[in-house]
Amino acid sequence: MFDLNGKYALVTGATSGIGKAVVHALHDQGATVAGVGRRSKNLKQIQEELGKRFIPLSCDLANKNALTELSNTALETMGEVSILINSAGLTKDMLLMRLKNADWDEVISVNLTAAMILSRELLRNMIKKRWGRIINISSIVASTGSAGQSNYAASKAGLEGFTRSLAVEVANRNITVNAIAPGMITTAMTEILPSKTQEAIVSNIPMGRPGTVEEIAASVVFLASNEASYITGTTLHVNGGALRT
Repeated sequence: MFDLNGKYALVTGATSGIGKAVVHALHDQGATVAGVGRRSKNLKQIQEELGKRFIPLSCDLANKNALTELSNTALETMGEVSILINSAGLTKDMLLMRLKNADWDEVISVNLTAAMILSRELLRNMIKKRWGRIINISSIVASTGSAGQSNYAASKAGLEGFTRSLAVEVANRNITVNAIAPGMITTAMTEILPSKTQEAIVSNIPMGRPGTVEEIAASVVFLASNEASYITGTTLHVNGGALRT
């Protein structure tokens, strides 16, 4: 099950956290994976770990022109992109009264606009092959909200709306579009939270613990597989029961 041999994936946010775990999980199932990040050193380290079926691609996702170039490079290098994982996520947390326009714009650009552009640029190839998977990494805060994260929550809620709409557009081409909304996951981003904040969040999780990046990556592998071929336009919540829908 979940055999991804012969599939070609592009993963943003590939150098750390969920994105890095997704790269490893897709690669373990046989996919050739192009990992996108800004830190070339980290990309090279992943390449040394995984070998020739990993392709490092550097890109600033806030640069719209660079996103078109990234898509073209991925297609030229791998020949096709059958799986797109929009995993990159940026936070610029601040209460709205103090939030700068630039911080709003950057979060929306990286978390939402980049996903739209990459999806648009790679869809033609998926339509030609009549097979594709687009998986967008959202967040529990898209549904719950979070004080000081109006820009981040808005970007993720927008990503889920984008997911549902695009799914309808391409469903008859054997292309699925889904989102995954992680709850509290142990990453470098969450580890910097004050211990009391972490404890408060965990106290509201019925399972009594944060999730792991590997658990999110496993969900990605499932949605990318043929076994999930009749699932589209949905958001899969992976949060230990913190949000029950």
